[in-house]
Amino acid sequence: MGSSPAFPIFFFVWILELNKRLNNLGKSLGNIIIISAPSGAGKTAICNAVVRSSRNVVYSVSYTTRRPRIDEKNGGEYFFVNRTEFKKMVEEGKFAEWAKVHGNYYGTSKVFLDKMLKMEKNILMDIDVQGGISIKKQYPGACMIFIMPPDLKTLKERLVSRNKDHKEIIKMRLGNAVEEVKSVQKYEYLVINEKLDKAVVAVKIIIKSLKYKIQKNKKYFNDFFDRG
Repeated sequence: MGSSPAFPIFFFVWILELNKRLNNLGKSLGNIIIISAPSGAGKTAICNAVVRSSRNVVYSVSYTTRRPRIDEKNGGEYFFVNRTEFKKMVEEGKFAEWAKVHGNYYGTSKVFLDKMLKMEKNILMDIDVQGGISIKKQYPGACMIFIMPPDLKTLKERLVSRNKDHKEIIKMRLGNAVEEVKSVQKYEYLVINEKLDKAVVAVKIIIKSLKYKIQKNKKYFNDFFDRG
């Protein structure tokens, strides 16, 4: 009779330990979140809003050879370099991926990605479909999200209304959009950007869910019975 409280006490301690482990699920590793979309779909606005309103999300700033737009600053939206500098970085193996898009070169720093992952950060990447697929091959655990406007008409209206590109560029981007949308099957998540605030919430929910993925919590399962 005197030993009966032992089981409840043991059970209580076990529950506390289990709860502690559950709260720590996914905290041992950072995540790469790939955001791709046709030009004008709003992926940059979504990425900026997510980074501003999230504690542990950082933005991956790509390198590009295209000229900065009026409202862009070096090191902000992109690191702007000339083609000679870009090719030198390619030869030195500094890019995790690089590609030619709309006539210009874009690349993602491998050093930056690996550093942020070690710091357990969620890295948001605003890159094209080709680059996204390349990153996924090197980092299989990367999360792939495709952003789409409600329809092609809305996409054209957004490209024209932002008044950032010449008519020839807009026509090229619309043509490329059709091909990019065909790649949506290679992505894991689809977010329709009809209203920016709702699209931002959707992306944040996806990011928060990543820490519960089985692949990120193998150590927990391996230790579960050893510590029981």
